[in-house]
Amino acid sequence: MALSRHIPISNDLLFPAGAYAVGAVEQVIDFEASTREQRVQAHDRDSGLPLWAVSVFDADPEARAKVVRVTIAARTPPVLPQAAGSPFPAVAFDGLTATGYVDTSGSRPRQAWSFRATAVRAATPKAQMPQPLRRPEQAG
Repeated sequence: MALSRHIPISNDLLFPAGAYAVGAVEQVIDFEASTREQRVQAHDRDSGLPLWAVSVFDADPEARAKVVRVTIAARTPPVLPQAAGSPFPAVAFDGLTATGYVDTSGSRPRQAWSFRATAVRAATPKAQMPQPLRRPEQAG
């Protein structure tokens, strides 16, 4: 089986109701290479590019985690789109992948996911979700 550890996933599948950037783009810190006096930015193992992260709000009402971090490998810091009339810009990610891992930080291990992308951009407006058809009231 030739399954990559980074599973490609579409932005619409991961964020069906949209995603909104809730913070600035930040450097991902390499804690093993950093010291107390000097922080070192992490680099992607495959490409060697510096890693950046953005926290996004998942607008899906059924999402377990409302805020997730998406890591982006890029030579320069990604630029978030301007938010027209909103404090949080609607964003979409290109080259999105998901990587599963076991989170042992809590009292019980659990399946968790980390997300990576190659770029962030302004999201295209989503069409309004169609309303379910209602049966007309039957005359009596």
